[in-house]
Amino acid sequence: MARGYLIAFLLSFGPAVSNSFARFAYALLLPAMRADLHWNYAQSGAINTFNAAGYLAGALLTRWLVGRAGNRTLFCAGMVLTSVSLLATGLVRDLDALVVTRIGAGIGGAAVFICGGALSGNVFPNRPQLATTTIAIYFAGGGIGLMLSGVAVPLMLDAGGDAAWPLVWRAMGWASLAMTLAAIWSALAIEEPGAAPGSARWRIAPLFALLASYSMFALGYIGYMTFAIAWIREHGGSTATVIAVWFVLGLATLLAPLVWRHPTERWLGGRPLAAVTAVLTAGAALPLVSAGPAVMLMSATLFGLAMFSAPSSVSSFIKHALPKPAWGSAMATFTAVFAAGQIVGPTATGWLADRFGSLMPGLAASAALLALGALLALLQRDLHAERLPGRN
Repeated sequence: MARGYLIAFLLSFGPAVSNSFARFAYALLLPAMRADLHWNYAQSGAINTFNAAGYLAGALLTRWLVGRAGNRTLFCAGMVLTSVSLLATGLVRDLDALVVTRIGAGIGGAAVFICGGALSGNVFPNRPQLATTTIAIYFAGGGIGLMLSGVAVPLMLDAGGDAAWPLVWRAMGWASLAMTLAAIWSALAIEEPGAAPGSARWRIAPLFALLASYSMFALGYIGYMTFAIAWIREHGGSTATVIAVWFVLGLATLLAPLVWRHPTERWLGGRPLAAVTAVLTAGAALPLVSAGPAVMLMSATLFGLAMFSAPSSVSSFIKHALPKPAWGSAMATFTAVFAAGQIVGPTATGWLADRFGSLMPGLAASAALLALGALLALLQRDLHAERLPGRN
């Protein structure tokens, strides 16, 4: 039992690298890169859009390859590609070269996130009732990366100035390579879900409401995660405030499984995702009230409690609704839709900021999209073939 939980924990280095370092840490680096490279907000958002485009390409490739290569192989390859891409981001300054490295990180990150999500539900193949817990551990691992980057990145930038951003990317690249070794060991210790008997075919129509809600989540949350730190800095926030907000964001992510375990296991249909997205809506709306430290800390707490719980609730739904061989394909489909939303989000938020001279319109749009996502999730009916006792 203890070995299984250790495997789930080390596997969670996947989202720490693919999400916290490769995607979210950019928000911490954005003010420095924007100042050093003389970007406007649209250019700043476009960099994350290219990362999301790579993520979409990676999701589509994973959906095509997972039945042939398997989740374990793609997870391991994705970890290596993401880590190398992070390291390479710190070795170039040209915008076109940065676009290439961000696309590479997106492609690898999608494979990690999708295949790791499928593997995490099969840590205890003979005890399926524990799958919800191991899935939650996997996605909560992103909090490790958030906390590490939340402390290290602002301090490194404070010490070296805006021009130190390449050093920060290189540091995250080396840390990611170390995490990759541990995550690969854990992935190889898990039985391939696709090896289980059953059909890998599944229908998208019964899951359409959940898919629509997830797309709104993607559109809404990425605007916040790209520009939240820029919003704080724009309002005179200190390095201490930035560190505290990002650290609390990561800490809340780690605590999220305790908050959402009962809803994810017991609530039917799209109710878990609806609740998660409603909490995200509140977190995204708070900065519109104030950019002060107290309000931003509350915002980070709410966002951290729900951010990784959205994909976790989707993974749990898929795990209960579909046969094991279909998990990888279904997760890849949801991630492709998710990635498409992420492509639009950062650029649209940046465009609105440049047009209106403030990040507020884009952040307000993010909160509105999340609220719509919560309503759409309520339309998802229950598809669990094997209901657990006490589900309601």
